[in-house]
Amino acid sequence: MAAESGDALYTEQDGLYLPGPLTVGPWSPDAQHGGPVSALLAGAVEAGSDMQVVRLTVELIRPAPLTPLSVTTEVLRPGRNVQLVEATLRAGQQEVARARALRIRRLHVDVPVDRSGAPAPPPAEAEPRPTDSVRTAFAEAVELRFVTGSWDEPGPVKMWTRLSAAVVAGHEPTPLQRAAAAADFGNGVSHLLDFSTHTFINPDLTVALSRPPEGEWLLFDTASRYSAEGYGQAESQIFDSSGPVGRSVQSLIINRR
Repeated sequence: MAAESGDALYTEQDGLYLPGPLTVGPWSPDAQHGGPVSALLAGAVEAGSDMQVVRLTVELIRPAPLTPLSVTTEVLRPGRNVQLVEATLRAGQQEVARARALRIRRLHVDVPVDRSGAPAPPPAEAEPRPTDSVRTAFAEAVELRFVTGSWDEPGPVKMWTRLSAAVVAGHEPTPLQRAAAAADFGNGVSHLLDFSTHTFINPDLTVALSRPPEGEWLLFDTASRYSAEGYGQAESQIFDSSGPVGRSVQSLIINRR
């Protein structure tokens, strides 16, 4: 069942973030998807600043449980033009994820901006390819419209995404949160191995933006590449309807089930 208006990934209560059912991931029914965790940390590194986050790296240290979570932030490198910020996510006293973000001051400069458009039909015109299975509850919080490829076809995909739930109840998702939430789908949708025989879990996610994404819909042009040494990478180029906005990269650890 798709997310409805008013649904949220987390509810804030007494300074803690309570994960809802839409946060559940594909690898364990007791652990969260990396997308909600990344989106929550994205909001933390943005908070209280008018600077632009241009790079966000999330380290998924251990599976985030479906229990109340706390977030703390620290400015590691203060500055007027460039700042480095860290946010830490904990379940009780145990650290489960950490994010580092590079923030740059905003200043209008007359420069050429690539607005060549997205390399696919807009979402309203796209013909979503049918999918036989949705492997994670979090997929119900993100509308996915596949232009090429699908959940059930191995290989690269192009897909439009729209976060249809709030990250935190009562707050509109920011452009960075929308990008971070959807970027963590990359390894799953562009898989080259069967979910029934292998796992290909990403212990990290990096999102780098050349400009703030505009609008709710983002296009991900995504591919996975594997190594025979048991690791790999999923990489996406990210677009909004006006053109390219950045890239995301996930490291992968590959195992037989």
